[in-house]
Amino acid sequence: MKYLVIIESGPEGFGAWVPDLPGCVAAGASPEEALQLIADAVGLHIESMARDGEAIPPPSSRAALVEIRAI
Repeated sequence: MKYLVIIESGPEGFGAWVPDLPGCVAAGASPEEALQLIADAVGLHIESMARDGEAIPPPSSRAALVEIRAI
C-alpha cells in the first residue's frame, strides 16, 4: 500500500502527516528526515490499529498541483 504523505515546512523544521491516517504525524530537521520518520510512523500506526481491532483505512487521498499566474 502507498499512502499520500504531506510534508510542510515550519519555523522549527519540517512536519509530515498522512491524510488517510488521522493522528499519524512526524517531524524532522529536513524534508528527507521527516519522510523517513513518517514512513516508520505509518507502519507503527497501522500495527497499533490492527492490534486494537480497528479497520485499516485504504489509501484514498490524492494530490494535485494547481498553477496560477503570479500577481
